[in-house]
Amino acid sequence: MKILTRLAVIALLLGSVASTVSAYAEDARACHLPPVTGSQGGLQYGQTVGVLYSENTVENLQYLEQYHSVAVNGAKNALDARIRRAFVDSSDPQLAIDWLLSSLRKSFLSVTVYDNLDALVQAHPDVVVMLDTHNQLLTRRNDRVEARFAARFYDAGLQYIGKAEGAVEKQLPSVWVHDKTAPEIAAQIEQQRDLQLTALKQFDASLRALVSAGLTAATN
Repeated sequence: MKILTRLAVIALLLGSVASTVSAYAEDARACHLPPVTGSQGGLQYGQTVGVLYSENTVENLQYLEQYHSVAVNGAKNALDARIRRAFVDSSDPQLAIDWLLSSLRKSFLSVTVYDNLDALVQAHPDVVVMLDTHNQLLTRRNDRVEARFAARFYDAGLQYIGKAEGAVEKQLPSVWVHDKTAPEIAAQIEQQRDLQLTALKQFDASLRALVSAGLTAATN
């Protein structure tokens, strides 16, 4: 089977992947925070942090899990191993979440993820973080890849402190065309992961700046 024909099979499967609301979105809907108002507090390493996933994040995780499942299981033994591996690696559902939580844990004393706002409020963390993620990956109908990550910080009274973020989007050449070799196609698909990593590194820099600003304010 030719590469293009094999790609057409997985393109058809990926075309059925949609960012839909998962069953877990019930809890996410309970994670709305009050309207943004300014907090007088800042961020410091010694603080405890409670994390909530936004509805976007819950839906995005489901989208990535569906895409990843197609990459792992779809058109098995029909697709070139290099292309399959590129699809699998670039759709890892845990890549961004693990990175973002690791970044927060490097910046604060403790970081705990909660299922809903009520559970978080009862735990009384010093800082509340609403984690928002969005990814758009390659399909037959879409060549624009996007990765957007944001953490909105609130004090213990749920007053807004600030935001750390990273975002990248890029229009990639179509991988669904003739006259491309398997290594060329795989390299293009791997750019999905590279773009995610770029946005995550931007997030790290933004978080460091936000925490540094809080430390500077606390010493003045």
